[in-house]
Amino acid sequence: MEKREGIGFFERYLTLWVALCILAGIAIGQWLPAVPATLGKLEYANVSIPVAVLIWLMIYPMMLKVDFQSVKNVGRRPKGILITGITNWLIKPFTMFGIAWLFFFVIFKNLIPVELADQYLAGAVLLGAAPCTAMVFVWSYLTKGDAAYTLVQVAVNDLIILVAFAPIVAFLLGVGGVLV
Repeated sequence: MEKREGIGFFERYLTLWVALCILAGIAIGQWLPAVPATLGKLEYANVSIPVAVLIWLMIYPMMLKVDFQSVKNVGRRPKGILITGITNWLIKPFTMFGIAWLFFFVIFKNLIPVELADQYLAGAVLLGAAPCTAMVFVWSYLTKGDAAYTLVQVAVNDLIILVAFAPIVAFLLGVGGVLV
């Protein structure tokens, strides 16, 4: 019988670590502005090298667990992939737009200038329509999920991003001529 371990110390206090990292980032930005300025210069083709390295470090442990032979069996269980696709592309961007519009143009209408509200709405739509696939690997790893299934799920979602992101964002923000 396989012995299941509980979540470890790091995983148990993940919220605390994230909060501490946020506070550290704010403190560094406030008192050591040369650090983010220097890191901001480290980019190639408009891609931040430090961010790319950190994302790779996030997904690397999960990728080590993938049994690539078992990837071919994922198609026998399409339910998770279908739910993810429907949620990410037919529900989440539109819900994010609706919630952002409600807060920026109704609830906080008197506190936020219209031009700024438009920019906040655009930011919320861009975030809502762009699922963070690296985090899927992290959460799957932390929950001891099926690495092969996660790999296929992320790959399918990334393929959908290529064709659905720009049209959905253009539709929700009412812009045209979006160059991909």
